[in-house]
Amino acid sequence: MNSKVRKSLLKAMREFSFKSFVPRYLINAQSFPFIMSLTVLAILFVLFRMKGIEQDYAYNELSIQIQKAKNENKDLMAKKANKLSLHNLRQLAVKHNLNEPTQEQIIVIQ
Repeated sequence: MNSKVRKSLLKAMREFSFKSFVPRYLINAQSFPFIMSLTVLAILFVLFRMKGIEQDYAYNELSIQIQKAKNENKDLMAKKANKLSLHNLRQLAVKHNLNEPTQEQIIVIQ
């Protein structure tokens, strides 16, 4: 490396200070709106991602509840079918001393 280049590089490194960098380059009329826009976009991106994850958890919880309700409905339908089975209805008829209806007792609703 050339000695002049090295000296100028060392001089620039000594002169560089974070305290002077921030007001000179970051907080000026040209770059500040750009930096603020990027900051707001980054924050909004994180918030939207977090909201999406929350909604995914809520969706999974609801689908689990729906599946439980469907299983419970299937169980109740099976119990209803068992209670209305021909064998149980005949036992109830014998228990309550019921006879089969005659032709005049049957009403057809259309």
